[in-house]
Amino acid sequence: MVLKTLRCGRRELDISRPVVMGVVNVTPDSFSDGGRYFRQSRLCIDVVLRQAEAMVASGAKILDVGGESTRPGATPVSVSEEMDRVLPVIEQLAQLFDVVISLDSSQAEVIDAAAKLGMGLINDVRSLSLPGALDVAAKTGLPVCLMHMQGGGPATMQLNPDYADVVEDVQDFLQQQVVRCGVAGIAADQILLDPGFGFGKSLRHNLTLLNRLDQLVALGYPVLSGTSRKSMVGQVTGKPVDQRLAGSLATALLAAQKGAAILRVHDVAETVDALNVLEAVYQETWEI
Repeated sequence: MVLKTLRCGRRELDISRPVVMGVVNVTPDSFSDGGRYFRQSRLCIDVVLRQAEAMVASGAKILDVGGESTRPGATPVSVSEEMDRVLPVIEQLAQLFDVVISLDSSQAEVIDAAAKLGMGLINDVRSLSLPGALDVAAKTGLPVCLMHMQGGGPATMQLNPDYADVVEDVQDFLQQQVVRCGVAGIAADQILLDPGFGFGKSLRHNLTLLNRLDQLVALGYPVLSGTSRKSMVGQVTGKPVDQRLAGSLATALLAAQKGAAILRVHDVAETVDALNVLEAVYQETWEI
């Protein structure tokens, strides 16, 4: 049975119904909101905090802070630069808001430092594969979100992605990562899964994963779905990044209907409204 509560450090997260994770990208080059919090190449924490406050007021239960762009073709940043971007933000958010603060990072040093500042969830697009990341994650005792990505990393992941069966291949990979985590000492009830929409997948792969997301949910771990404003939405609708709200809401609702526990989004207020309507229709059962 899928968990209803997630232990996130000193906070507990109720995931008995889908919850919204607000995206806080403190990067100058992310595909949708890159540079939003920068002024003359300097990170403005006050701007970040105002946006975070609006997200929390709109119903976000998690704030996901990332300091490295993982868009297709992106190049890595140094560990020191990533830490300079995310650590001051995480420290402030953890002190000011009664929500779970998630770290979108793959680096052991960043994970370790962020955990000491109040981070409550590790969200790693590389599934704790970089040196030291798995051991550090286990040491923190925090929940981890393991994501599937084909192709070696953001710089190359979209170069001719290929699968025998995308759903089965993603499931197999994630199950292998769950085993790795177990061996390292991470409890099964502290593991979440993310199919990695847009990470080494064609449009057809992404649509198939969304259509069959319930198969991933059936593995018994909470599933995080992140489709907000992504190219899959743009390819279907023909809309640029800043006009993909309607398409993003559609994918979020589909993911919720398929059993996703967490929806990672840029547009928090609109997604919360859509989920409230969906919940009202299904009379709070979520057994869809």
